[in-house]
Formats: sequence, C-alpha cells, structure tokens
Amino acid sequence: MSDPINNLDDRLEFMRQNMSSMMKMTPWANELGFEVTRIEKGHVWGIQPFDEKLIGDPETRVIHGGVITTLLDNLCGASCGAALKEFRFVATLDLRIDYMRPAESGRDILAEAECYHVTRSVAFCRAWAYHENRDKVIATAQGAFAINKPRTSLKPGSQL
Repeated sequence: MSDPINNLDDRLEFMRQNMSSMMKMTPWANELGFEVTRIEKGHVWGIQPFDEKLIGDPETRVIHGGVITTLLDNLCGASCGAALKEFRFVATLDLRIDYMRPAESGRDILAEAECYHVTRSVAFCRAWAYHENRDKVIATAQGAFAINKPRTSLKPGSQL
C-alpha cells in the first residue's frame, strides 16, 4: 500500500482537515495570524485578519508591506503542496511582489495563490492580495519555489 500523503487527493483532504494548523507551522506566519480558508488542487485561499500591530505607518495607518509579502509567500508555498504529485517541502527561490494600492487599516486582507507549473525541481506560482475581490488588488506576486528532496512524510492523522 502506498503512502497516503503521497497521493494528491489524500494529501488535499489531509490539508483541508488541518487548515487551522497549517500556518502555525511557520513561526512568522503564526505570529501574524494568517489563516488558510480553502484548498483545491494547486490553489490555496487565505486571510490575514486585521490587527493594530500590522500597521506600518502610524500616521497613515497603512498596513506594512512585509505583511502582504509574507502572506503571499506562505500561500504560494502551500499551493505547491496542493499541486505536487508527491509530498515535498518547498523553499522560495524567487518572489516578485507588485504593490497596486495600500491595504486599508481596519480591514482583513484576503489572498489566494495558485501553483500553475511544476518541473522536476521547481514549482511556479502566482498570488493576489485584496480586500473584497480581485477586481481591486492590493498586490500581486509571482514566484519560483525549489522542490526539496523527500523527507520523512507526515501520516494522515498526525498533527501538523
């Protein structure tokens, strides 16, 4: 019998069951309070709940750009996990962020990422951050992620 975590459908179900824990595995994502809200094959959605500590400029009350960069980077990595045929950890090789407008103070930031192409050693992703919908994006991202060699895999039922 094959390892269920290396079966994409089983892994997607495992990820869905553990959405509330996914971002707690990365200390900075945990500190910022990211939440994964939906997972499909190669596509992950999330939210950055508003928090006063995220304000980068006290005078304008604009959310710090690093928060958005970190959110998009983490969701891109998660979208790789939702796309790869076998379970692998990934690492950011390159990430380009284009800021379109400031994230508004007092509002949650919604985001989504998709892994749109995978080679033997690199996964390619794009992502969007916005308030209501993608019609008025706050920022977009495009990145490349190294697909690391296999490690001991997680088993269904184990904690993330």
